[in-house]
Amino acid sequence: MILDVAGLKKSFGSIVVADDLDLAVAAGGAVGIIGPNGAGKTSLFNLITGDLAQDGGVIRFDGGDLASVSPQGRCRAGLGRTRQIPQPFEKLTVFENLLVGAVHGRRKTEREAAQSCGEILASLGLLKRANTLAGSLTLLERKRLEMARALATEPRLLLLDEIAGGLTEGECLELVDTIRAIHKSGVAILWIEHVVHALVAVVDRLVVLNFGRKVAEGVPKDVMQRAEVRQIYIGIEA
Repeated sequence: MILDVAGLKKSFGSIVVADDLDLAVAAGGAVGIIGPNGAGKTSLFNLITGDLAQDGGVIRFDGGDLASVSPQGRCRAGLGRTRQIPQPFEKLTVFENLLVGAVHGRRKTEREAAQSCGEILASLGLLKRANTLAGSLTLLERKRLEMARALATEPRLLLLDEIAGGLTEGECLELVDTIRAIHKSGVAILWIEHVVHALVAVVDRLVVLNFGRKVAEGVPKDVMQRAEVRQIYIGIEA
């Protein structure tokens, strides 16, 4: 397993965001996470990337315990992520945004990173926008830039946090094709998403969280048919 989370615990006073949580992602695998608002999904990502300190349990990446590894160290080890709300460096160009990821996430020189950054922009349909200030991008372009900047760090596991949120149906389909291509290139995917039909088009396993606890896991079609999952997602069409 490239990621192995065991007995993970985290709370903020009486609010529990990780309740003895177990989760695993195989090398090259694709796992989706769903759950209502407040289920602990983004907090889980923050724990994995080191933005939050765990209260208990173990997070292993490629067999190594991450407890004493900084967020920067986790990135350089091969953990990449996007944010639910895209956070580009708005006064830098699209290309410069990727250079930041490559130089600081991979410790490359700008010269070393230039070609790979150009290739990533081309693969995500952003090459024509390379010299555009990131602050002027559309929402879809910003989400693509979030993925591109994460890919510039050369991750082996990419964490996607509601990357399809706010997009039109057509834009969502484009994004699914892009994520499929990233996965096919060998990058493992762990994806939080409320747009369930987009998620199940890519992942091979689905995990359902509620109040920081895993309530279901398995093949996406089977998981979405379970009574407890339907109850959690009442009113949401999957």
